[in-house]
Amino acid sequence: MAAKRCSLSTVNRPLRFPLSMPRFIAFLRAINVGGHTVKMQALREHFETLGFNAVETFIASGNVLFDARTKDAATLERRIERHLHEALGYEVATFLRTPAELAATALHSAFPASGAGEPGYPLYIAFTRTLVRDEAERTLLGLRTDIDDFHVNGREIYWACRSSISQSPFTGGRLEKIIGMPATMRNVTTVRKLAVMVDPRTPGSPPTTAAS
Repeated sequence: MAAKRCSLSTVNRPLRFPLSMPRFIAFLRAINVGGHTVKMQALREHFETLGFNAVETFIASGNVLFDARTKDAATLERRIERHLHEALGYEVATFLRTPAELAATALHSAFPASGAGEPGYPLYIAFTRTLVRDEAERTLLGLRTDIDDFHVNGREIYWACRSSISQSPFTGGRLEKIIGMPATMRNVTTVRKLAVMVDPRTPGSPPTTAAS
């Protein structure tokens, strides 16, 4: 009896392994501020409903880590914003960064040798969706004082405040008015810890436990 001949389509085929899914960090605006309260468990479930995997949250200020099936950040931002608007009843501007982008933001030296970002000298980072216009950057830099200093790098704005942010005459609302677009702000410590969470090779503080 003649031996069966193997189909060419089933022999010598290279093994295929699933490609790793791109990971993103979402910075959400208007989460747990201004009377809008969202539990982190509920927030993770919203992201899982959208089909995202390995969803984590970090503290309760609207920081979500997740895996997606696409690298198109702009499309993902729109999907997240639309879903959260429908689910929560108000707009939640969303700003996505890749692990590499976040690491670059965390490591960027906005105010060399100034001590900004160290204990006693708070440093905040505002995330925007597009590059800040040159005119807006000039206006912002013109507002530097002995208390407040500013630095723009790509889609991030660094704000060093020698007093507490609540005592500064500058505000996040004023920043958005100057740059003409939404932004969301985080303390540099939060940004550094998130960078380490998504890539332990990033120099910085060790990550803490994700919020429950």
